[in-house]
Amino acid sequence: MNIDVTADATTLADAVRTRRVGALELVDAHLARIGALNGPLNAIVTLDAERARTRARAADAALARGQSWGPLHGVPFTLKDAHATAGVRTTSGFPPLDHVPTDDGTVAARLNAAGGILLGKTNVATMLGDPGQSSNPIFGRTNNPWDAARTPGGSSGGAAAAVAAALTPFDVGTDLAGSIRIPAHFCGVYGFKPTEHRVSLAGVLPGLPPVPSVRLMSCVGPLARSVDDLALVYSLIAGPDGRDTEVVPVPIDPVPRIEPKDLRIAFAPTLGGIPVATDIRAALERAAHALRSAGARVEAPSLPCSDLQQDLGSAGELIGMMTGAFQQMPGKAPQTLAQYLTALHRRDRTLLAWESFFEDWDVLMCPPSLTTAFPHCETGAPFAVDGRETIYWAVNAHTTLFNYTGHPALVLPYTRDRDGLPIGVQLVACRFGDSRLLGVARAAAAVFGPFVSPPQSSATR
Repeated sequence: MNIDVTADATTLADAVRTRRVGALELVDAHLARIGALNGPLNAIVTLDAERARTRARAADAALARGQSWGPLHGVPFTLKDAHATAGVRTTSGFPPLDHVPTDDGTVAARLNAAGGILLGKTNVATMLGDPGQSSNPIFGRTNNPWDAARTPGGSSGGAAAAVAAALTPFDVGTDLAGSIRIPAHFCGVYGFKPTEHRVSLAGVLPGLPPVPSVRLMSCVGPLARSVDDLALVYSLIAGPDGRDTEVVPVPIDPVPRIEPKDLRIAFAPTLGGIPVATDIRAALERAAHALRSAGARVEAPSLPCSDLQQDLGSAGELIGMMTGAFQQMPGKAPQTLAQYLTALHRRDRTLLAWESFFEDWDVLMCPPSLTTAFPHCETGAPFAVDGRETIYWAVNAHTTLFNYTGHPALVLPYTRDRDGLPIGVQLVACRFGDSRLLGVARAAAAVFGPFVSPPQSSATR
Protein backbone atom coordinates (compact mmCIF):
# COMPACT_ATOMS: atom_id res chain seq x y z
CA MET A 1 0.00 0.00 0.00
CA ASN A 2 1.19 3.51 -0.82
CA ILE A 3 1.01 5.13 2.63
CA ASP A 4 -0.66 8.55 2.73
CA VAL A 5 0.58 9.97 6.02
CA THR A 6 -1.81 12.91 5.66
CA ALA A 7 -4.74 10.52 6.26
CA ASP A 8 -6.38 10.78 9.66
CA ALA A 9 -5.70 8.35 12.50
CA THR A 10 -9.05 6.61 12.08
CA THR A 11 -8.19 5.75 8.47
CA LEU A 12 -4.66 4.66 9.38
CA ALA A 13 -5.95 2.45 12.21
CA ASP A 14 -8.30 0.72 9.78
CA ALA A 15 -5.45 0.18 7.33
CA VAL A 16 -3.34 -1.52 10.03
CA ARG A 17 -6.27 -3.53 11.38
CA THR A 18 -7.10 -4.90 7.91
CA ARG A 19 -3.39 -5.53 7.29
CA ARG A 20 -3.25 -3.28 4.24
CA VAL A 21 -0.24 -1.66 5.88
CA GLY A 22 2.04 -2.79 8.67
CA ALA A 23 2.62 -0.87 11.87
CA LEU A 24 6.37 -0.78 11.18
CA GLU A 25 5.74 0.57 7.66
CA LEU A 26 3.51 3.26 9.15
CA VAL A 27 6.02 4.25 11.80
CA ASP A 28 8.85 4.34 9.27
CA ALA A 29 6.77 6.50 6.91
CA HIS A 30 6.21 9.02 9.70
CA LEU A 31 9.85 8.95 10.74
CA ALA A 32 10.82 9.67 7.13
CA ARG A 33 8.33 12.54 7.04
CA ILE A 34 9.76 13.92 10.27
CA GLY A 35 13.27 13.69 8.85
CA ALA A 36 12.20 15.60 5.74
CA LEU A 37 10.07 18.35 7.28
CA ASN A 38 10.66 18.77 11.00
CA GLY A 39 13.95 20.65 10.77
CA PRO A 40 12.60 24.08 9.78
CA LEU A 41 9.43 23.61 11.86
CA ASN A 42 11.04 22.41 15.10
CA ALA A 43 7.68 20.91 16.06
CA ILE A 44 8.86 17.52 17.37
CA VAL A 45 11.66 18.17 19.84
CA THR A 46 12.22 14.69 21.32
CA LEU A 47 12.13 11.66 19.03
CA ASP A 48 12.01 8.07 20.32
CA ALA A 49 12.50 6.32 16.99
CA GLU A 50 14.01 3.01 18.06
CA ARG A 51 11.49 2.30 20.79
CA ALA A 52 8.72 3.22 18.33
CA ARG A 53 10.11 0.74 15.78
CA THR A 54 10.44 -1.96 18.42
CA ARG A 55 6.84 -1.51 19.51
CA ALA A 56 5.69 -1.43 15.87
CA ARG A 57 7.35 -4.80 15.23
CA ALA A 58 5.57 -6.19 18.28
CA ALA A 59 2.27 -4.75 17.01
CA ASP A 60 2.73 -6.46 13.65
CA ALA A 61 3.59 -9.76 15.35
CA ALA A 62 0.52 -9.48 17.60
CA LEU A 63 -1.76 -8.85 14.64
CA ALA A 64 -0.28 -11.83 12.81
CA ARG A 65 -1.33 -13.95 15.81
CA GLY A 66 -4.84 -12.53 15.60
CA GLN A 67 -4.41 -10.24 18.60
CA SER A 68 -5.54 -6.61 18.77
CA TRP A 69 -4.20 -4.16 21.31
CA GLY A 70 -7.11 -1.76 20.85
CA PRO A 71 -8.55 0.88 18.52
CA LEU A 72 -5.14 2.51 17.93
CA HIS A 73 -3.27 -0.75 17.27
CA GLY A 74 -0.08 0.20 15.44
CA VAL A 75 -0.94 3.90 14.99
CA PRO A 76 1.87 6.35 15.83
CA PHE A 77 1.24 9.57 17.74
CA THR A 78 3.06 12.35 19.59
CA LEU A 79 2.39 14.10 22.88
CA LYS A 80 2.84 17.69 23.96
CA ASP A 81 6.00 17.98 26.04
CA ALA A 82 3.96 18.49 29.18
CA HIS A 83 2.82 14.87 29.65
CA ALA A 84 4.80 12.37 31.70
CA THR A 85 6.12 9.60 29.43
CA ALA A 86 8.01 6.70 31.00
CA GLY A 87 11.56 6.54 29.64
CA VAL A 88 11.09 9.53 27.32
CA ARG A 89 12.51 12.97 28.07
CA THR A 90 9.93 15.42 29.38
CA THR A 91 10.67 19.11 30.01
CA SER A 92 7.58 21.36 29.87
CA GLY A 93 10.00 23.78 28.21
CA PHE A 94 11.57 24.65 31.58
CA PRO A 95 15.14 23.57 32.48
CA PRO A 96 14.40 22.71 36.15
CA LEU A 97 11.73 20.23 34.94
CA ASP A 98 13.96 18.59 32.29
CA HIS A 99 13.99 14.89 33.23
CA VAL A 100 13.05 11.36 32.16
CA PRO A 101 9.95 10.17 34.04
CA THR A 102 9.74 6.63 35.35
CA ASP A 103 5.98 6.40 34.87
CA ASP A 104 3.43 7.40 32.25
CA GLY A 105 0.81 10.02 33.00
CA THR A 106 -2.80 9.01 32.46
CA VAL A 107 -2.97 10.25 28.86
CA ALA A 108 0.19 8.41 27.77
CA ALA A 109 -0.84 5.25 29.62
CA ARG A 110 -4.30 5.16 28.05
CA LEU A 111 -3.09 5.76 24.50
CA ASN A 112 -0.44 3.09 24.97
CA ALA A 113 -3.09 0.68 26.31
CA ALA A 114 -5.21 1.40 23.20
CA GLY A 115 -2.36 0.20 20.98
CA GLY A 116 -0.82 3.54 20.02
CA ILE A 117 2.90 3.96 19.38
CA LEU A 118 4.57 7.06 20.84
CA LEU A 119 6.93 8.70 18.35
CA GLY A 120 8.08 11.58 20.54
CA LYS A 121 7.21 14.91 22.14
CA THR A 122 6.19 18.25 20.66
CA ASN A 123 7.37 21.71 21.60
CA VAL A 124 5.71 24.07 24.08
CA ALA A 125 5.98 27.55 25.54
CA THR A 126 8.04 27.73 28.71
CA MET A 127 5.94 26.20 31.51
CA LEU A 128 3.00 26.41 29.06
CA GLY A 129 2.75 30.11 29.85
CA ASP A 130 2.26 31.71 26.41
CA PRO A 131 -0.98 31.27 24.43
CA GLY A 132 0.43 32.99 21.36
CA GLN A 133 3.78 31.29 20.70
CA SER A 134 5.73 28.10 21.47
CA SER A 135 9.31 28.85 22.40
CA ASN A 136 11.50 27.89 25.35
CA PRO A 137 15.17 27.99 26.43
CA ILE A 138 15.67 24.24 25.90
CA PHE A 139 14.42 23.70 22.35
CA GLY A 140 13.91 27.18 20.94
CA ARG A 141 11.03 28.27 18.71
CA THR A 142 8.46 26.32 16.71
CA ASN A 143 7.40 27.73 13.34
CA ASN A 144 4.06 27.61 11.57
CA PRO A 145 3.94 25.11 8.65
CA TRP A 146 1.91 27.59 6.58
CA ASP A 147 4.56 30.32 6.99
CA ALA A 148 7.74 29.74 8.99
CA ALA A 149 7.98 33.45 9.77
CA ARG A 150 4.80 33.16 11.83
CA THR A 151 3.81 31.54 15.09
CA PRO A 152 1.91 28.24 15.31
CA GLY A 153 0.32 29.51 18.52
CA GLY A 154 0.92 28.41 22.08
CA SER A 155 1.36 26.64 24.23
CA SER A 156 0.52 23.52 22.15
CA GLY A 157 2.14 25.04 19.07
CA GLY A 158 4.44 22.11 18.45
CA ALA A 159 1.48 19.74 18.56
CA ALA A 160 -0.58 21.74 16.06
CA ALA A 161 2.36 22.27 13.70
CA ALA A 162 3.22 18.56 13.77
CA VAL A 163 -0.38 17.52 13.08
CA ALA A 164 -0.78 20.08 10.27
CA ALA A 165 2.46 18.98 8.60
CA ALA A 166 1.47 15.29 8.95
CA LEU A 167 4.47 14.49 11.10
CA THR A 168 2.01 12.73 13.40
CA PRO A 169 -1.62 11.61 13.04
CA PHE A 170 -2.63 13.27 16.32
CA ASP A 171 -1.34 14.84 19.51
CA VAL A 172 -2.80 15.64 22.91
CA GLY A 173 -2.43 19.17 24.22
CA THR A 174 -3.37 21.10 27.33
CA ASP A 175 -5.57 24.19 27.51
CA LEU A 176 -5.75 26.64 30.42
CA ALA A 177 -6.58 29.70 28.32
CA GLY A 178 -6.80 28.58 24.70
CA SER A 179 -3.61 26.52 24.33
CA ILE A 180 -5.30 23.84 22.19
CA ARG A 181 -7.72 26.01 20.25
CA ILE A 182 -5.45 28.90 19.26
CA PRO A 183 -2.77 26.60 17.75
CA ALA A 184 -5.52 24.63 15.97
CA HIS A 185 -6.81 27.91 14.47
CA PHE A 186 -3.34 29.19 13.56
CA CYS A 187 -2.27 25.88 11.93
CA GLY A 188 -5.54 24.83 10.29
CA VAL A 189 -6.27 21.65 12.27
CA TYR A 190 -8.99 20.40 14.59
CA GLY A 191 -8.61 20.97 18.34
CA PHE A 192 -10.91 20.01 21.21
CA LYS A 193 -11.00 21.29 24.79
CA PRO A 194 -13.42 19.02 26.69
CA THR A 195 -15.55 20.07 29.61
CA GLU A 196 -13.46 20.86 32.67
CA HIS A 197 -12.68 17.70 34.70
CA ARG A 198 -13.47 15.22 31.91
CA VAL A 199 -9.83 14.19 31.32
CA SER A 200 -7.33 13.50 34.09
CA LEU A 201 -4.50 15.96 34.68
CA ALA A 202 -2.38 13.24 36.31
CA GLY A 203 1.06 13.43 34.73
CA VAL A 204 0.65 16.95 33.33
CA LEU A 205 3.62 19.24 34.10
CA PRO A 206 5.54 16.37 35.71
CA GLY A 207 8.45 17.18 37.96
CA LEU A 208 6.81 20.08 39.76
CA PRO A 209 7.30 20.07 43.54
CA PRO A 210 4.54 18.13 45.35
CA VAL A 211 2.14 21.01 45.90
CA PRO A 212 -1.60 21.06 45.18
CA SER A 213 -2.33 21.41 41.46
CA VAL A 214 -4.33 24.01 39.55
CA ARG A 215 -7.76 22.47 40.01
CA LEU A 216 -9.87 24.72 37.80
CA MET A 217 -9.90 25.79 34.15
CA SER A 218 -7.04 23.57 32.96
CA CYS A 219 -8.10 20.89 30.44
CA VAL A 220 -6.52 18.18 28.28
CA GLY A 221 -7.67 17.34 24.76
CA PRO A 222 -6.67 16.18 21.28
CA LEU A 223 -5.48 17.93 18.12
CA ALA A 224 -6.04 16.03 14.88
CA ARG A 225 -6.96 16.20 11.20
CA SER A 226 -10.61 15.17 11.52
CA VAL A 227 -13.52 15.34 13.94
CA ASP A 228 -13.61 11.53 13.92
CA ASP A 229 -10.09 11.50 15.34
CA LEU A 230 -11.00 14.03 18.03
CA ALA A 231 -13.90 11.80 19.04
CA LEU A 232 -11.78 8.63 19.04
CA VAL A 233 -8.94 10.06 21.12
CA TYR A 234 -11.34 11.78 23.51
CA SER A 235 -13.17 8.49 24.11
CA LEU A 236 -9.86 6.86 25.03
CA ILE A 237 -8.44 9.48 27.39
CA ALA A 238 -11.57 10.74 29.17
CA GLY A 239 -13.02 9.43 32.42
CA PRO A 240 -11.89 8.72 36.00
CA ASP A 241 -8.47 7.18 36.46
CA GLY A 242 -8.13 6.79 40.24
CA ARG A 243 -5.42 9.47 40.27
CA ASP A 244 -7.14 12.79 39.58
CA THR A 245 -10.00 13.06 42.08
CA GLU A 246 -11.59 15.96 40.17
CA VAL A 247 -12.51 13.86 37.12
CA VAL A 248 -16.27 13.32 37.13
CA PRO A 249 -17.77 9.83 36.59
CA VAL A 250 -20.10 10.99 33.80
CA PRO A 251 -20.58 8.40 31.01
CA ILE A 252 -18.93 9.13 27.67
CA ASP A 253 -21.82 8.98 25.22
CA PRO A 254 -21.41 7.91 21.59
CA VAL A 255 -21.07 10.83 19.20
CA PRO A 256 -24.49 11.29 17.58
CA ARG A 257 -25.11 11.68 13.86
CA ILE A 258 -26.73 15.09 13.46
CA GLU A 259 -28.20 16.67 10.35
CA PRO A 260 -27.64 20.41 9.84
CA LYS A 261 -31.41 20.94 9.63
CA ASP A 262 -31.70 19.87 13.27
CA LEU A 263 -29.17 22.41 14.57
CA ARG A 264 -29.79 25.60 16.54
CA ILE A 265 -26.62 27.68 16.21
CA ALA A 266 -26.02 30.98 17.99
CA PHE A 267 -23.63 33.07 15.91
CA ALA A 268 -21.32 35.78 17.27
CA PRO A 269 -18.75 37.43 14.97
CA THR A 270 -16.90 38.46 18.14
CA LEU A 271 -17.36 38.39 21.92
CA GLY A 272 -17.76 41.43 24.11
CA GLY A 273 -16.95 43.89 21.34
CA ILE A 274 -13.33 42.74 20.99
CA PRO A 275 -11.97 43.82 17.59
CA VAL A 276 -11.56 40.91 15.14
CA ALA A 277 -9.57 40.91 11.89
CA THR A 278 -11.74 41.73 8.89
CA ASP A 279 -10.88 38.45 7.16
CA ILE A 280 -11.91 36.41 10.21
CA ARG A 281 -15.18 38.27 10.63
CA ALA A 282 -15.99 37.82 6.92
CA ALA A 283 -15.10 34.12 7.10
CA LEU A 284 -17.38 33.61 10.09
CA GLU A 285 -20.21 35.33 8.22
CA ARG A 286 -19.67 32.99 5.25
CA ALA A 287 -19.60 29.98 7.58
CA ALA A 288 -22.91 31.07 9.12
CA HIS A 289 -24.42 31.46 5.65
CA ALA A 290 -23.16 28.01 4.61
CA LEU A 291 -24.77 26.39 7.63
CA ARG A 292 -28.04 28.25 7.03
CA SER A 293 -27.99 27.05 3.43
CA ALA A 294 -27.52 23.49 4.71
CA GLY A 295 -30.70 23.87 6.78
CA ALA A 296 -29.44 24.93 10.20
CA ARG A 297 -31.12 27.65 12.22
CA VAL A 298 -28.40 30.28 12.67
CA GLU A 299 -29.14 33.50 14.56
CA ALA A 300 -27.24 36.19 16.43
CA PRO A 301 -28.85 36.40 19.89
CA SER A 302 -27.75 38.47 22.86
CA LEU A 303 -24.91 36.77 24.72
CA PRO A 304 -24.35 36.50 28.48
CA CYS A 305 -20.96 38.24 28.22
CA SER A 306 -21.93 41.89 28.15
CA ASP A 307 -18.87 42.65 30.31
CA LEU A 308 -16.29 40.29 28.84
CA GLN A 309 -13.40 42.34 30.20
CA GLN A 310 -14.69 41.75 33.71
CA ASP A 311 -15.06 38.01 33.07
CA LEU A 312 -11.55 37.82 31.65
CA GLY A 313 -10.21 39.82 34.57
CA SER A 314 -11.90 37.42 36.96
CA ALA A 315 -10.42 34.47 35.04
CA GLY A 316 -6.95 35.98 35.31
CA GLU A 317 -7.47 36.65 39.00
CA LEU A 318 -8.52 33.04 39.58
CA ILE A 319 -5.51 31.68 37.67
CA GLY A 320 -3.26 33.98 39.67
CA MET A 321 -4.76 32.80 42.95
CA MET A 322 -4.19 29.15 42.08
CA THR A 323 -0.72 29.44 40.57
CA GLY A 324 0.53 31.93 43.16
CA ALA A 325 -0.97 30.31 46.23
CA PHE A 326 2.29 28.69 47.28
CA GLN A 327 4.79 31.43 46.54
CA GLN A 328 4.45 34.92 47.89
CA MET A 329 5.04 37.64 45.29
CA PRO A 330 7.17 40.56 46.50
CA GLY A 331 5.09 43.58 47.44
CA LYS A 332 1.80 41.73 47.02
CA ALA A 333 -0.49 40.89 49.91
CA PRO A 334 -1.39 37.18 50.22
CA GLN A 335 -4.80 36.12 48.98
CA THR A 336 -7.32 35.14 51.63
CA LEU A 337 -9.78 32.27 51.64
CA ALA A 338 -12.59 34.82 51.55
CA GLN A 339 -11.18 36.34 48.36
CA TYR A 340 -10.88 32.91 46.76
CA LEU A 341 -14.46 31.95 47.63
CA THR A 342 -15.69 35.30 46.33
CA ALA A 343 -13.87 34.64 43.05
CA LEU A 344 -15.55 31.24 42.81
CA HIS A 345 -18.93 32.87 43.44
CA ARG A 346 -18.35 35.29 40.55
CA ARG A 347 -17.36 32.36 38.36
CA ASP A 348 -20.53 30.49 39.29
CA ARG A 349 -22.69 33.42 38.17
CA THR A 350 -21.01 33.54 34.76
CA LEU A 351 -21.09 29.77 34.38
CA LEU A 352 -24.80 29.54 35.18
CA ALA A 353 -25.63 32.37 32.80
CA TRP A 354 -24.02 30.44 29.95
CA GLU A 355 -25.73 27.21 30.98
CA SER A 356 -29.06 29.01 30.76
CA PHE A 357 -28.06 30.33 27.33
CA PHE A 358 -27.34 26.81 26.05
CA GLU A 359 -30.84 25.66 26.95
CA ASP A 360 -31.93 27.41 23.74
CA TRP A 361 -28.92 26.70 21.53
CA ASP A 362 -26.95 23.60 20.55
CA VAL A 363 -23.74 25.56 20.12
CA LEU A 364 -22.28 29.03 20.00
CA MET A 365 -20.21 29.71 16.88
CA CYS A 366 -17.58 32.42 17.33
CA PRO A 367 -13.95 33.24 16.46
CA PRO A 368 -11.10 31.35 18.16
CA SER A 369 -9.01 34.55 18.20
CA LEU A 370 -9.01 38.11 16.97
CA THR A 371 -6.18 37.34 14.51
CA THR A 372 -4.67 34.66 12.32
CA ALA A 373 -1.07 33.53 12.90
CA PHE A 374 1.05 36.63 13.48
CA PRO A 375 4.81 37.07 12.88
CA HIS A 376 7.15 35.86 15.63
CA CYS A 377 7.76 38.49 18.27
CA GLU A 378 8.75 38.88 21.89
CA THR A 379 6.14 37.52 24.27
CA GLY A 380 4.01 40.44 25.39
CA ALA A 381 4.91 42.68 22.45
CA PRO A 382 1.93 44.16 20.59
CA PHE A 383 1.09 42.86 17.12
CA ALA A 384 -0.99 44.30 14.28
CA VAL A 385 -4.60 43.41 13.47
CA ASP A 386 -5.75 45.08 10.24
CA GLY A 387 -2.87 47.50 10.62
CA ARG A 388 -3.78 48.51 14.18
CA GLU A 389 -1.55 47.71 17.14
CA THR A 390 -3.17 45.22 19.51
CA ILE A 391 -2.10 44.11 22.98
CA TYR A 392 -0.48 40.68 22.95
CA TRP A 393 -2.69 39.10 25.61
CA ALA A 394 -5.86 39.78 23.62
CA VAL A 395 -4.89 36.78 21.46
CA ASN A 396 -6.79 34.41 23.75
CA ALA A 397 -9.74 36.60 24.75
CA HIS A 398 -12.17 34.46 22.74
CA THR A 399 -10.95 31.21 24.31
CA THR A 400 -10.16 31.99 27.96
CA LEU A 401 -13.82 32.75 28.69
CA PHE A 402 -14.71 29.08 28.20
CA ASN A 403 -11.88 27.86 30.40
CA TYR A 404 -13.27 30.18 33.04
CA THR A 405 -16.74 28.66 32.71
CA GLY A 406 -15.56 25.11 32.01
CA HIS A 407 -17.64 24.68 28.84
CA PRO A 408 -16.41 22.32 26.09
CA ALA A 409 -15.10 24.14 23.03
CA LEU A 410 -13.78 22.96 19.69
CA VAL A 411 -12.02 24.59 16.76
CA LEU A 412 -12.34 23.28 13.22
CA PRO A 413 -10.60 24.66 10.12
CA TYR A 414 -12.70 26.60 7.64
CA THR A 415 -10.78 28.77 5.18
CA ARG A 416 -7.75 31.05 4.79
CA ASP A 417 -7.15 34.78 4.99
CA ARG A 418 -5.69 37.08 2.32
CA ASP A 419 -2.17 35.94 3.29
CA GLY A 420 -3.10 32.27 2.88
CA LEU A 421 -3.16 31.64 6.63
CA PRO A 422 -5.75 29.32 8.21
CA ILE A 423 -8.95 30.61 9.78
CA GLY A 424 -10.76 28.35 12.20
CA VAL A 425 -14.26 28.40 13.67
CA GLN A 426 -14.85 27.90 17.39
CA LEU A 427 -17.91 25.96 18.58
CA VAL A 428 -18.93 25.96 22.26
CA ALA A 429 -21.62 23.83 23.94
CA CYS A 430 -23.18 23.21 27.34
CA ARG A 431 -21.09 21.61 30.08
CA PHE A 432 -20.86 17.83 29.70
CA GLY A 433 -22.32 18.15 26.22
CA ASP A 434 -18.99 16.98 24.77
CA SER A 435 -20.32 14.15 22.63
CA ARG A 436 -23.08 16.27 21.15
CA LEU A 437 -20.56 19.05 20.47
CA LEU A 438 -18.45 16.56 18.53
CA GLY A 439 -21.57 15.54 16.62
CA VAL A 440 -22.32 19.16 15.74
CA ALA A 441 -18.70 19.65 14.68
CA ARG A 442 -18.92 16.59 12.43
CA ALA A 443 -22.02 18.04 10.77
CA ALA A 444 -20.34 21.43 10.36
CA ALA A 445 -17.17 19.85 8.97
CA ALA A 446 -19.25 18.13 6.30
CA VAL A 447 -20.42 21.60 5.22
CA PHE A 448 -17.06 23.36 5.59
CA GLY A 449 -14.94 20.68 3.87
CA PRO A 450 -12.04 18.45 4.96
CA PHE A 451 -8.61 19.25 6.36
CA VAL A 452 -6.25 20.93 3.89
CA SER A 453 -2.48 20.36 4.14
CA PRO A 454 -0.10 23.33 4.17
CA PRO A 455 1.52 23.67 0.72
CA GLN A 456 5.10 22.97 1.87
CA SER A 457 3.92 19.83 3.67
CA SER A 458 1.69 18.43 0.92
CA ALA A 459 4.51 18.86 -1.60
CA THR A 460 6.30 15.76 -0.26
CA ARG A 461 3.28 13.42 -0.13
